[in-house]
Amino acid sequence: MLRTLLTHMPVKRLVRGVPVMRLLAAAEVAMLAKEHLAQLDSAQRSRLLALVRKAHGRPSALSDDERDELARLLARLEPRRLVADAADKVSPVPLPERLLRGRERASGGRDAHARSSKSGG
Repeated sequence: MLRTLLTHMPVKRLVRGVPVMRLLAAAEVAMLAKEHLAQLDSAQRSRLLALVRKAHGRPSALSDDERDELARLLARLEPRRLVADAADKVSPVPLPERLLRGRERASGGRDAHARSSKSGG
C-alpha cells in the first residue's frame, strides 16, 4: 500500500525532497495534536477555529472577552505538554523528564524536592 501511495505523482513529488523519517515525525506530531484537540468538544473546537480565523494572527483583532475565551480554550489543549510530547517523539535521544514536564512536575512539586533534600537524598 505504501508503495502504491509513493508512486502516485502528487505524493511522489512531495516525498522526493523530504526524507521518510521527517514525514513519519510530522505524522507523529499531527497525531499528538489530534489527541490534544480531542480534549475539546465539537462546539469548543468550532469556537477555537472561529476565534483564530477572526484574529488573523493578531490578538488585537479580538475583543478582550474573545481573547480571554481564546486563552481558556488554548489552556485546555495543554500546549506545554503537547510541545514536550512532540519533542520527545522526534528526539533521537531520551529527553530529561524535567525538560519535558517542567521542574515541579518532574520532581513531584516543591514539597517533594524539599523533603528529599532534608532527608539527605
